[in-house]
Amino acid sequence: MNRVNSRHSLWRRRYNAFAKSNDGATAVEFALIALPFFIMIFGLIEIAILFLFSTTLDHGMAEAARRIRTGELQTQGEIDASDFKEMVCGNLFGLMDCDDKLSVDVRVFASFHESDDGAPEPQDEDDEFDDTTLTFAMGSANDIVMVRVFYEYTLFTPVMSASLTNMPDGRHLMTSSMVFRNEPF
Repeated sequence: MNRVNSRHSLWRRRYNAFAKSNDGATAVEFALIALPFFIMIFGLIEIAILFLFSTTLDHGMAEAARRIRTGELQTQGEIDASDFKEMVCGNLFGLMDCDDKLSVDVRVFASFHESDDGAPEPQDEDDEFDDTTLTFAMGSANDIVMVRVFYEYTLFTPVMSASLTNMPDGRHLMTSSMVFRNEPF
């Protein structure tokens, strides 16, 4: 009987020693919060990247649209959408993939009021980007022109994807637009 009691007391002592030990408690606590912590950190980084891309897209579009507004492009001769897209891309500081993900839409309106509702949405019923609705018309002197630039950004944080996607497959369509009256060139 002594032998059974000694084994029982040995196991009990080991259990009590293990239960009282604090070794590794910090590692266990960090393991419990590490995943949510890193998801939040990467989510914040992704939102910062979205803001950076949005501001850069606004800048690139404004710089290229200024050349339409002043009549510089109209007097240069044959300028098409791909040339204008290259001008926008030249002002994006190399941050964005211009080849496949950037699209431009430039159109003329009779009045500022008409420009409010006159441009079609660039997404189809499945929320896919539809570039068939895009046009390129710079107008002439004193015309009212709307310039829109679209960029398809792929989100990489799962938590952010749930709330920021406006396209299928975890993508976010960024838009920058400007409406102005051309100068009398």
